[in-house]
Amino acid sequence: MSKTINTTQHELAKELAKTCRTQEDVADAIRSLFADTVETILQAEMDAHLGYDKHAVIGNNSGNSRNGCNRKTISTQHGEAEIEIPRDRNGTFEPKIVPKYQTKGKDIENQIIGMYAKGMSTADISATMQDIYGISASKDMISSVTDKVMPLVMEWQNRPLDSVYAVVFFDGVVFKVRKDGKIINRCIYTVLGINMDGKKDILGLWISDNESASFWTLVCNDLKNRGVAQILIACHDNLNGFGSAINTVFPQTRQQLCIIHQIRNSTKHVSYKDLKPVMADLKLIYNANNAENAEFQLELFGEKWNAKYPQIYKSWRANWADLTEYFQYPDELRRLIYTTNAVEGFHRMLRKHTKNKTSFPTDDSLKKSIYLSVQEIAKKWYNPIRNWGIIIGQISVFFEDELAPKESA
Repeated sequence: MSKTINTTQHELAKELAKTCRTQEDVADAIRSLFADTVETILQAEMDAHLGYDKHAVIGNNSGNSRNGCNRKTISTQHGEAEIEIPRDRNGTFEPKIVPKYQTKGKDIENQIIGMYAKGMSTADISATMQDIYGISASKDMISSVTDKVMPLVMEWQNRPLDSVYAVVFFDGVVFKVRKDGKIINRCIYTVLGINMDGKKDILGLWISDNESASFWTLVCNDLKNRGVAQILIACHDNLNGFGSAINTVFPQTRQQLCIIHQIRNSTKHVSYKDLKPVMADLKLIYNANNAENAEFQLELFGEKWNAKYPQIYKSWRANWADLTEYFQYPDELRRLIYTTNAVEGFHRMLRKHTKNKTSFPTDDSLKKSIYLSVQEIAKKWYNPIRNWGIIIGQISVFFEDELAPKESA
């Protein structure tokens, strides 16, 4: 077979050489040959679609027939070529070699998905397609195109994960979704992991009506079922039920509550005139050089403010063990885990990508948009996080037992 192809190619080259004198002549000839070849394949596709050859008698009164051609210009590596695409009277012919909406060598579906990924609304995409390509793309057509992303969303959400993650951040971000004629808040819960190479990755996204121990157990079990055997440190903002869930599924994981969230929760009911002194005294706690000094500062805080704001001391004391995990480590690792800024920074980028969408028509449309935004954002995550060379050295010391190879029974 390959010998026949090579012979044919050689004969074709000899024929081109008879008429071509310059590289431009060769390019023109190849474009013409390309167009003729594509049109021949399109006619064969139409024959297969209708079930009979052109001009065949069996096509009479068959219920469908050829109905002329549409002209389209597509780009090749040798320049633009004009081709004729056959059409049928019923409008059901879908060419495969030149898919519908493909023009100038670019897949229009990919263009639509790309614009959707950058946060453009279906109305904006429709207007853009009309302005740039002269294509009338309805909102329903755009939704149909972007629906092709859903299998990719499911595949991504269920992909295998690394066995060990150094740090995993858990947080949620709220979007508005239309349901039963009303606009409701839907929270996307994000899990951002830092692997042992120091690179960030969104491990998954979950939608739930409420936080609970059972919900977070489901999330943790999902991570485990996809291959995660160990999470060294889990950082979160005291999400409802999360602490018990992580202890159930990953009992060796050390937990760190987000100090920034703790401060926000502590000061939301503090009067304006007391805000600065309260913040200053809290800073003495979380900026202490070790856990013992931090606890001493907490007691001083209680003596000073308990009469007026007893809930602050009570909250810090109740969560003290998980609030002070970061004091065990050197400065570089400490700064990485004392707050959930890593995942909150991702959420800020997510907001930027979806800022043109005030609400989503369905949960699926929300998932599509978030997934595509994740793919765009993650393109910049090709380098390890700052100071990772130092941090991984610290982790190897403080988590020596957890990272030691397990002896087989």
